[in-house]
Amino acid sequence: MNVRLVIGTRRSRLALWQAEHVKARLEALHTGLGVELLPLSTRGDELPEASLAQAGGKGLFVRELETALADGRADIAVHSMKDLPATLPEGFMLAAITGREDARDAFVSVRYAALAELPPGSKVGTSSLRRQAQILARYPSLDVRPLRGNLDTRLAKLDRGDYAAIVLAAAGLKRLGLAGRVRSVLSVEESLPAAGQAALGVECLSARADVIALVAPLADAATSACVRAERAVNRALGGNCAIPLGAYAEVRASGMRLRALVASPDGRRIARAEGEGDVSHPEALGDRVAELLRREGADEILAALSP
Repeated sequence: MNVRLVIGTRRSRLALWQAEHVKARLEALHTGLGVELLPLSTRGDELPEASLAQAGGKGLFVRELETALADGRADIAVHSMKDLPATLPEGFMLAAITGREDARDAFVSVRYAALAELPPGSKVGTSSLRRQAQILARYPSLDVRPLRGNLDTRLAKLDRGDYAAIVLAAAGLKRLGLAGRVRSVLSVEESLPAAGQAALGVECLSARADVIALVAPLADAATSACVRAERAVNRALGGNCAIPLGAYAEVRASGMRLRALVASPDGRRIARAEGEGDVSHPEALGDRVAELLRREGADEILAALSP
């Protein structure tokens, strides 16, 4: 094989780690394959202080990468699955979803070991309305503030005293060798993860059969099924990556268990639902759990968020 493949990626340290990870796996799988990275700046990266919900959602992190795929500058794009909109544009597809890292959220602080130790009024930073809602539901006396920027920027803001603690995805810290910064990990019951959290997705043009064949061996069957179920919940409820929605699926001996929630940002209203289904039909399970969320008031919660 004498083939060149270009990976489109964001420029952040975590995004580059993820792209390098996929590059190494592809080169190990295919002798003679040459893989290059094409680092790009996305609109989301250029608005480091803006609210994602107000600026256009997490799709801001992928549009420039999809443009590079469409015009031929890149053959594939590597994404954090939690940053990928629930519905891809026509002509694009996910060629693989890789094995998942730890999907839980992590508590990071200089002085405190857990959320329960924080004094009333403590400032807690997070980039996620989903995390904000779940933290305030359990600890309404805390002052949860928006926290944007890449991982290093967020940690720097914590270290200079802007926040008493921050809550991040555990996977990103582990991938960058920063697991030592984690003071405690929030259980799934404490903080239900975002749909697709800790999984990587490889996107390409659906017409690129050659690329699809190269990338297909990267797919992890169990993670793929779980993420597809989680994304189906999001898609059924409007497909907005910025809404306070958590969804987490697990493959068990009896099949797949999917838990999901929709919450108001202040944590005062939370609709929860869960279901079990066949691993071979993950989207059907996601649709069913989304309908259960509607019965618990999810539509009313989401309607209240609309401008």
